[in-house]
This record gives sequence, structure tokens and C-alpha cells, in this order.
Amino acid sequence: MSRGSAEFTHMVFARHSNPWSAWTRWLSVPLVLVPLWTRRWSHVAIVGAWMAANPVIFPRPADDHALSTRAVLGEELWIAERPRDAALAVDAAASLAGIVAMVAAHRHRAAPAAGATAVVMALLMVYWRLMARYYEQHKRAGTG
Repeated sequence: MSRGSAEFTHMVFARHSNPWSAWTRWLSVPLVLVPLWTRRWSHVAIVGAWMAANPVIFPRPADDHALSTRAVLGEELWIAERPRDAALAVDAAASLAGIVAMVAAHRHRAAPAAGATAVVMALLMVYWRLMARYYEQHKRAGTG
């Protein structure tokens, strides 16, 4: 990764670690299904624009006290190192549930889409806890 790219990535994570950004992004998970359900390009554009803007429209948080802040900052470290740990399994399970939700939405199966989306959102909370713990470990070790 080039230096400019790394700096941009760090800036995005720093701003996305604002609790407003992280929590609104988490609450936006069901929005991903809207374009698949409606099959409207305008919905793809709106949801895509929101998902692209969300990580950068909020300012950096003043501190790292919030769970969501520590989770996002931990994810930045975790992505850079990519350890094979429990977080990788949780991330894979959440991705699989997301695919199930998207296929169900495309097929207009409301209950499976909603159920799989709930699983994604629950697994994201588990992932956040793991990422916050990862951040705290690096912070204590002075490597974060």
C-alpha cells in the first residue's frame, strides 16, 4: 500500500471511529437489502452514496472511550495484520449471513431476509467486542 493510500485509509478509520458513524453504519445494515428487494438503480445509488459517505462525514472522536470507537480502531489494526483468530471466523459467518440475507431479499422472502439480517447485526456486535479487545491489547502493548 502506498504512503498516500495508507494515510487516506487511516483518515477514514479515524473519522469512522466516531460513535455516530459506527452506530449509524451498523443501523444501516438492512438498507443494503433495499435495492435487491426493489430492483431500482436509484436505490442502489442512494444506499451506495450513504455507505460511501458514512465513514467520512463525522469528525474524529475526542477520545477512545466508546466501544464503537475502540472497535473501529481495532479493526484498522486487525485488517493490517490479518491474524487467523476468532474474529476471522465471526467475520466469515457474518459475511455468509449477509449473502443469505441478500439472496432472500432478491427472492422477496421477507422472513429469511430479516432473520439473516438480524444474524449479521448480532455477529457484528460480537465482532465489535473482539475488535475492541484487539485494540485494547495493542494499546497496552504500545503497538497500536
